[in-house]
Amino acid sequence: WDPTLVNPCTWFHVTCDGQNRVIRVDLGNARLSGSLVSELGALQNLQYLELYKNSLTGHIPSELGKLKSLVSLDLYHNNFTGSIPRSLGKLSNLAFLRLNNNKLTGRIPRELTSITTLKAVDFSNNDLCGTIPVTGSFSHLQAKSFDNNPRLNGPELEGFVPYEMSCH
Repeated sequence: WDPTLVNPCTWFHVTCDGQNRVIRVDLGNARLSGSLVSELGALQNLQYLELYKNSLTGHIPSELGKLKSLVSLDLYHNNFTGSIPRSLGKLSNLAFLRLNNNKLTGRIPRELTSITTLKAVDFSNNDLCGTIPVTGSFSHLQAKSFDNNPRLNGPELEGFVPYEMSCH
């Protein structure tokens, strides 16, 4: 945020708590373009980051893993590239992680399976590879959450398919 501008709590699509701390950014379908900045990780009280259906590009910043209060991360229907940051596994309050319809590559980070609050993920329509985790919070996820990733195999058969397999 630019401290010389008016209080961001007065901005449309930004919600603050009683102490003027940003807790929600609702900019889905807002015709945004460009990339996400690592400074988003400084919004320590952010609970909802809704940036779906825009034209955002570049990598998902690993600094988003610092958003300990985050409940929902919706970055679907953009043009993000690169891998899913392993740091997102630190989001211990995360319930919804929707990254579908991007251009993400690489493996699904195993760190995500340790988020006990996770209710729904959607990684469909990307170019992820490797195997689909089935442990921890991923044990109850539906197969359609991983659809249309041609290089993604699974679900894993524990003890049979090495995690390192089929991801170049």
